[in-house]
Parts: sequence; C-alpha cells; structure tokens
Amino acid sequence: MSEASTIINRELAPLGSTVVEEGVTFHVWAPHAEAVSVIGDFNNWQEGATPMHRTDRDSWQCLVEDAEIGQEYRYLIHNGTQKLSRIDPYAREVTNSVGNGVISDTSFDWGDDDFELPTLNELVIYEMHVGTFNRPADEDVGEFEDVEAKLQYLAGLGVNAIQIMPSAEFAGDISWGYNPAHIFAVESAYGGPRALKQLVKSAHQHGIGVIMDVVYNHFGPSDLDLWQFDGWGENGKGGIYFYNDWRSTTPWGDTRPDYGRGEVRQFIYNNAMMWMDEFHMDGLRYDMTLYMRSVDGDESRSIPEGWSLAQWVNRDIHRKHPRAITIAEDLRNNDGITKPEEHGGANFSSQWDAKFVHPIRAVVSTPNDAERSMHAVKDALCYRYNLDAFERVIYSESHDEVANGKKRVPSEIDEADPDSWFAQKRSTLAAALVFTAPGIPMIFQGQEFLRGNWFDDSNPIDWTEEQECQGIVGMYRELIKLRLNREGKTAGLTGQRIEVHHVNDAEKLIAFRRWKDGGHGDDTVIIANFSNRGWEDYRVGFVRPGEWRLLFDSNAQVYSEDFEAFPTHNVQSDEGKWDGLAYNGSFSIAPYSVLIYGQ
Repeated sequence: MSEASTIINRELAPLGSTVVEEGVTFHVWAPHAEAVSVIGDFNNWQEGATPMHRTDRDSWQCLVEDAEIGQEYRYLIHNGTQKLSRIDPYAREVTNSVGNGVISDTSFDWGDDDFELPTLNELVIYEMHVGTFNRPADEDVGEFEDVEAKLQYLAGLGVNAIQIMPSAEFAGDISWGYNPAHIFAVESAYGGPRALKQLVKSAHQHGIGVIMDVVYNHFGPSDLDLWQFDGWGENGKGGIYFYNDWRSTTPWGDTRPDYGRGEVRQFIYNNAMMWMDEFHMDGLRYDMTLYMRSVDGDESRSIPEGWSLAQWVNRDIHRKHPRAITIAEDLRNNDGITKPEEHGGANFSSQWDAKFVHPIRAVVSTPNDAERSMHAVKDALCYRYNLDAFERVIYSESHDEVANGKKRVPSEIDEADPDSWFAQKRSTLAAALVFTAPGIPMIFQGQEFLRGNWFDDSNPIDWTEEQECQGIVGMYRELIKLRLNREGKTAGLTGQRIEVHHVNDAEKLIAFRRWKDGGHGDDTVIIANFSNRGWEDYRVGFVRPGEWRLLFDSNAQVYSEDFEAFPTHNVQSDEGKWDGLAYNGSFSIAPYSVLIYGQ
C-alpha cells in the first residue's frame, strides 16, 4: 500500500473526489471490480501506487494526502483479464470528454445571492444554446462568459429566466448538448464549472433566473466511460449504469440508465441536486421524459421506475427549493406529468405544450388564408393540464421546432425571404399569441429579431441582425412588458382565465378576453386577424361598457418600416348584446395583426 493511500476510518466519503482537511478522498462504485486504484498527477500516473479499498457497499475508496485541487486523475479497474482506465462518473470537472477527471474546488463566493424565481404566472423564458448564442468571431464555440456579456440585453428585453440547453460535458466541443458523456462535469469548452456559477450569479443580479436542461433519458452514446464501467455487462449491453435487457433500447442506442438500480437512481438524483444546490439553478428542464417512462415512446412498454425516479427528484427539489420550476418535455399531452404524486403524477411544475406550438405554427405557416382554422387557434389558446394554465410552457419556436427538417417560423412562412412582409407579419402574429395566451411563454434565441433558416450548433447568432431589426425587437419587448403587467394595465395576462368569445372562421378573426380577478387594469381583450384583409369597422362583444384603450397594435409602423399605415383607435363599448356579451364595440385592424385592449 502506498504511503499516500490510507483507509478512511469513518463513514463512507461522498462518491467522486472530495477535498477534505487531510487531502482528497476518492470513492467509486464498481461492484464487479477485483481491484481498483487511482492514478493521477499526485502519483505520476503510476499504476498500483495508490490502491483503493473495497467497502461493504460494492464501492472502493481511499484518501490521498498528497492530492491537490486542479490535479488530474483516473480510476484503474481490474476485472479478470480486463484492465480499464475510467474517468470518475462523479467528476465535477474533466479536461474533455475523453480526457481526465480534475480534482475540483466546488466552493464559490455567492455573496448575498438570495434570488428567487418569479411565480409561474409571471415567468418569461428565453431558451439559448451557449455555444452559438454570443460566439466571438474568432472562436469555434461560445462560452458562459459570452452569455454573461448579454445579460443586460436580456434584462432590457424583459425576460426573467434563461433556459440553457444541456451543458454537462458532451462529446467534442460543438453539440446541442443532448449527448452527455459526464453528467456531473460542466462542459469544458463552455468554460467549466466556475464560469457557469459566475454566469448564474450575474444572471441573478440582473433579475434573471437560470434553468438547466438535463438529459436523463439516455447517456452518451459516444465518449461514454460509463459503458461497462467495471467490465461487467449482459447481452452485450452497457453494464452497471444501464439496463441490460429490452429496456435499454432508446433512439440513441442501448443507453437508457437503469432506473431500477439504487446506485443509478442515486446517481441521477445527486446530479439534479448538484445543479440546484451547488450551481444555484432555479429549475431543471428534463429532455424527452417520454423515454424515461417508456421504451421507444410506446406507452404500453412502460418503465414505472423511470416515473418514480422523476417523482422523487421533483418532490425533493420542490421541498428544498419551493420557488424552483421543473419542466418536462414529454409532448404526449399527458396531464399526469404535472399532477402531484399523491394523485399519481410525476410532480413536474409544467411541461412543453404540443397542443399549442403545432397548431399555432401550422396556422401561421400555411400560405393560404382559407386553410387557417380559427377553431384550431381557439383550442390552442384554451388547452391546459389539470385546469392550470401554467402547467404548460407555450412557444412558437424551440431548439427542436427549428431544426431536424423544420425551420424558424419566418423561414417556414417565406423560405426565400424570411424578412418579407408576410414573414414579419405572421411570425409576430404567432409571437403575440405566445404572450397573450394562458401559459408560461418561451422564445428561442434570436426569435425576437426574426432569425431565419434553422438552428445549427455550428452557426452562431449574428448580432448585426438584432441591430437591423430593432423595431421587431421593440415589439417583443412591448409584448413581454404587457404580459408581465409592468404598467399595471394588463393584470389579466398574468391570470388563469380565458374566454374566446368571438370565432369567425370565414373571415379568419378571433377575439378573446383574459382576466385574473376582473375589472379595470385587469380585463384584457385580444383580437387577432389571420387574414390578408384589413377591417375598418369590425365589431366584437365586450364584457363592460366604456372606453377600452388600445395598448398594443402589432401593425404599428414603429415596429417595421414595411408595415403600412392603418388607422387604429380606442374602442367605445356600448350596450347591446354581441358574442354572448352585454356590450359591443367596433375597431379597425390591419391584415395579419393583433390588437390588445384594456381599461
């Protein structure tokens, strides 16, 4: 036994490498190993210099007194004739996905950071990809510090949460992030763990929460040291961290974690808690939970232990962090996702809503007015889970909806010219519904300045487009301000209630009322014209008499020099039944436009 390696005569150290007063502890789960040692800078990578000692829990541990923060290391595992060099599954930092683990200092000066995420009814999310969001021209990939440089812009836009696409260490430097190689290590190409903590701290100082996208439905599939980690596997499959039977199958290979094995459940649970506790995240967004709870998306081939794992993680996140949000991407319109577990649910706060994005994208993308269904729009506006509007995240663009054969909305509307009048008018029509329908609104990076084509992880945002599109950016800013009731005139947009009281499928107009408690400064009426015809005297019902002030007109020329002048005005609502309401009023509305009225 090396003089630098001693048995730890106390309770088991945490898994991974942990800096303690006496040095650094190392602890790894490897039940099928016959011998394990740790090699690294501290012993000149000399095999056998630092053996580890088996515990009674199928794990191996030791204390290395000479090890220091910043040094690199690996585990050397012996199983029969196999000699396997592995990166620590719990490594908080790696040199790269196929490099070495790094002994990491997890401490960080958070100062007086006591940020709390806004309540769900006052949340506006901006989804982003770190590698492309603000990538410097002379770099291959953007970093966390580049995102930090844009926080003032995001705060000015009005968003109060950013949702970061997965930033656990993935294969290579350029990726969407949905191929996690080491879920505890922060992507080295993005700047590593300290840079991420600094981004979160700065975001909080700007009044912006941070939600981390996590991938628990599969690992890898490449650069995956977890695969047959200790040399054992069955049926040619992945070994101790994975299912080794029919449940292993995913669209990304046989890489589904074994949610029924206690050590693997704890591995995922600990990872979720790391993001919340060590990185001060304000929530997690889970990638495609359908593949956590079923095989091949076939709900008849369910995986109950995947469901119970989500219940456990979400329950404890909400217990420890009551204002945190957990979001599921499930896209099967399953209200059980957001039910509490006492009613059989998975304890998620909210879920991405396919019932909104698909019909709204379809209705603005089709070139023919006759094909636009106002009944489909009504259904998209009114859909909810478990009678709670904020159990759904609504959007017209996300990383999935603008890639894999699909384009950003302006390009779906006019592929040849995504800056055309039609693309501007109808993409912002969709955006206006995102911010006025009940739900948690979300936009995707660059959407606010008509970013075209499709999302590509090697193609960075061109911020000259933002400068050239200041009018549309201003429209998004105004919509967010109204959605959050910043001027005390649109409290209804923060409420649960909606009544679609006017549906004209022949002329392609729809009108709906939003309210929280009702009354002046609360009731908000939204009118949307989905046709290429303008109206100078159109009439709908109103809930109360008196003057209704025009708070927003998406056709206002301040938003785009391509928009034609069209006379719009306040509405005087007078007695007279219309649309089932006791009062009515007339207004003017331009083609493909949205008006917002309040009292």
